[in-house]
Amino acid sequence: MAKVPDSYYFNSFVACADDACQAAHLLEAVMEDFHPAEIQQKLDEMHTIEHGADTKMHELQSVLIKAFITPIEQDDIVTLSNNIDDVIDKIEDVLQRIYCNNIQSIRPDALVMANKVIECCEEVRLLVQDLADFKRSKTLRDHVIRINDLEEQGDRLFLASMRALHESSTDPIEIIAWREVYYYLECCMDACENVADTVERVVMNNT
Repeated sequence: MAKVPDSYYFNSFVACADDACQAAHLLEAVMEDFHPAEIQQKLDEMHTIEHGADTKMHELQSVLIKAFITPIEQDDIVTLSNNIDDVIDKIEDVLQRIYCNNIQSIRPDALVMANKVIECCEEVRLLVQDLADFKRSKTLRDHVIRINDLEEQGDRLFLASMRALHESSTDPIEIIAWREVYYYLECCMDACENVADTVERVVMNNT
C-alpha cells in the first residue's frame, strides 16, 4: 500500500468534526421547531450522519493498520478519532431519548443547552483544524481553553435546568423523562471536552 499523505489523518479528523457540527445543528433545529410526529424521520436523518461518521472512522483505522509511519502516534490517532465519533453518538442519544420518552414539547432550558452543544462542536472543529500545525499553532491552546470553559457553562446549565425541573413539575414521569434528556445533553459537552483533553495529550506525546 502506498503511503498516504499526513494530511489524510488530519483531514479525517476535520471531516468527522464537521459531522458532529451537522448533528448538533440538526438536534437544535428539531428542538426549536418541535413536531413530535416527525421525530422518527429526524432520527433517520441523525442516524445517516452518525453512520457516515462511523464509515470515516473505520476507513481511517483500516488505513492506519497498514501504515508504517504516521504524523502522530498511532494510538493517538485511534483515540482521537474514537472521541470525535463519541460526540456524534452522544448527540444522537439526545434525540433518541426525546423519542423514547415521548416528549411532546421542549423546555426552553433544554434548547439553551442544545445551543451550547453547537458552540462546543464548532469549537472542536476549529481545534482539529489547527491540529495539523500543532507544533507551530498559536491558537490551538486557546481552542482547548474555550472548550473547557463551554463545558463548565454546560455543567451550570445542567444544574440549573435540573433544579427548575424539580421546582416546576410534580409529575414523576415528566421528571424522569427530562432528567434523561438533560443528562445526555450534558454528555455531549463532556464528549467535546474529552476531544480537547485528547488533543492536549497528542501535542504532549508528539513534541
